[in-house]
Amino acid sequence: MDFINFKVGSKTISLKILDILVTERFEDDLTELPNKNKSFIGIKDYMGTPTPVFDLGLILNGESTYTTNAELAELLQTREKEHIEWIQSLENSLVNNVPFDGARDPHKCAFGQWHDKFKTDDEDLQLILERFSEPHNRIHQLADELLSKVQQGHKEEALEIFEQEKRTTYTFLLRLFESAKEQVMLDYKPIIIFTTTDGVHPHIGLLVDKVGQSVNVNKEDIKPLEKLTSVGFDIDPQTRNMMRGLIKMEQIHSVIIDPSAIFLEKSERPEPEVVD
Repeated sequence: MDFINFKVGSKTISLKILDILVTERFEDDLTELPNKNKSFIGIKDYMGTPTPVFDLGLILNGESTYTTNAELAELLQTREKEHIEWIQSLENSLVNNVPFDGARDPHKCAFGQWHDKFKTDDEDLQLILERFSEPHNRIHQLADELLSKVQQGHKEEALEIFEQEKRTTYTFLLRLFESAKEQVMLDYKPIIIFTTTDGVHPHIGLLVDKVGQSVNVNKEDIKPLEKLTSVGFDIDPQTRNMMRGLIKMEQIHSVIIDPSAIFLEKSERPEPEVVD
């Protein structure tokens, strides 16, 4: 059986190739219609056929990837602003001999605590975040180093070092914040998958984050979900209806999605052989 993998937030989902008509870049040009289903985001024409489009991020994660990314970009903006205020406070302390109460341990400031724990599947963002460590650590080390020099009577030397580090290390740190925000928002280019139940006409469109690789899977390698979903934890009925099994990838599992069953009641749900 041939599938194509897609990313939806931190999740990987798989659709049968035969269930897919085409994928296209989401241009935010849908026609909105009144609807109580929060995952329904509008209508898009496919070959002259108005086709409802649903956000899989809302269905699978409870929140659209756009919203998740916007919140992350806002967090980075806040952490950047804090470091701008931190460097201004240190400069004021060096110049005017006023107390400095900024964090001196790079792992104790709000960004440092977040950075030490944050994980992402976005490889490009991960590379940017890894580059933060050296300049971020260096900036925080300046506080003890330069304030000590001032106390020892070497104020001019301390200010020279401060200006040099501000032009280099600090500027680089701010550029990394900008790069991280751009990666989160500007590089988010979601895709609409137009699905079909008859191989010809569109059924629904599904909004996903990225198109992954195609895979060929033997039927015996597809793990059923019945035992997993019967141990006592709740899965949203809409999500439960459309899941057809798990495919073991290198490090994670991909969830097989049957787009024809997303809105079916349990009694209407097709039997698992849909993945044949």
